[in-house]
Amino acid sequence: MSATKKDDKPVAAETMPSGTTSGTPQLLLTHHLKQLRLPTILREYDKVAREAAREGIDHTAYLLRLVELELIDRERRVVERRIRQARFPAVKSFDTFDFVAIPSLNKMLVLELSRCEYILRRDNIIALGNSGTGKTHIGLSLGLAACQKGFSVAFTTAAGLVHQLMEARDERRLLKLQRDLAAVKLLIIDELGYVPFSTAGAELLFEVFSQRYERGSTIVTSNLPFEEWTSVFGAERLTGALLDRLTHHVHILSMNGESYRLTQSARRRKPTAMEVGDPSAVEAVDPDTGEITTR
Repeated sequence: MSATKKDDKPVAAETMPSGTTSGTPQLLLTHHLKQLRLPTILREYDKVAREAAREGIDHTAYLLRLVELELIDRERRVVERRIRQARFPAVKSFDTFDFVAIPSLNKMLVLELSRCEYILRRDNIIALGNSGTGKTHIGLSLGLAACQKGFSVAFTTAAGLVHQLMEARDERRLLKLQRDLAAVKLLIIDELGYVPFSTAGAELLFEVFSQRYERGSTIVTSNLPFEEWTSVFGAERLTGALLDRLTHHVHILSMNGESYRLTQSARRRKPTAMEVGDPSAVEAVDPDTGEITTR
């Protein structure tokens, strides 16, 4: 009796190995484009081929159009990745900033800074002004511009950064966090001055500024003038040393004025007839909803 094979089950189709020449041209093209990580060309090549045929475009121009689409899409994905890594609380640009509302702000200087040449020079930016004047908006817009120009960016509040530093110290990973902060091209520290720091927290934040001195650009926003920074850091000598490093190569943005948020809120709120002094106006309460109406 002849021996029979134990395994007569059909063999499942295996993944096409790299460099294979078997299969239809379309399957091979799909496989190779995936291997080369060219998703835009994979998605667009058929549509662009039909367009090229209609327009009488030769193969070189067809290939150029495909490669340009891939490059544009790749740059878009890279920018989106930088924005995610920056951890912005919101994405804002200068298109939505009301420069007229803050007349003390030098608009020409801000637009010049948006070109990001200060990052190449490792200059710093400090935005000073009372609460609600758009300092965070300016910081976020400059951060977005830096991401679009190809620079790595990190955004944090001053209180949040000190908390991260102290937590990292306690967990024995402070050196790694300090290296990461020193390596980023643009570090944005928002809301310095709202919360005073402990002695340990102030010293750790000073180390961040010291390690970035003439190595990377830092943007700081604060509601306090420089002479009041001692109330945040505690020690005059530490504050003086920090300001000496931070203001050596610096662009200062003065942003004093009326609160932008309060002004916008007042504009959105329409006064009632009772508030404008209409003597014929009578307030009534809807018994079903409790809503106060004026008639």
